[in-house]
Amino acid sequence: MPSATITARTARSPLRPLHSLLLSFPVALFPCAFLTDVTYLKTSQIQWTNFSAWLIVGALIPGGLALLWDLLVLWRGRAARRPGRLASPLLLAAAWIAGLLNAFQHSHDGWASVGMPGLVLSAVSAALALAAGWTAWSRSGDTAVGAVR
Repeated sequence: MPSATITARTARSPLRPLHSLLLSFPVALFPCAFLTDVTYLKTSQIQWTNFSAWLIVGALIPGGLALLWDLLVLWRGRAARRPGRLASPLLLAAAWIAGLLNAFQHSHDGWASVGMPGLVLSAVSAALALAAGWTAWSRSGDTAVGAVR
């Protein structure tokens, strides 16, 4: 009997639901903070800087918890079995650090709260958070290709 190889797309193994929920905050809120920074620079309405500061803090707290979750998983040694497991935690750590620096920048008064440094930090933290979310999502995807004889 000839052997046939059947490739099957396996069901996505989801990230743990709590980790996914925590990771969704920086993925959504850092880009929103970037948009409110752009809006502030175009309109000079001070309330947009307040929105940005709130969005950044709203991303930092759950993002820090998601990062802590990733570090605990790495510490427990489960990462050795999966290639590319370090990409998402490293990107999330970089996004969190850029977001923290951005929160410090947004704590200044008036025009100095955003300016070019705040806008660049917002763009960097948004891009890194989106990349971290993408790598975490893609890592949870297809797990195996099966062979049937």
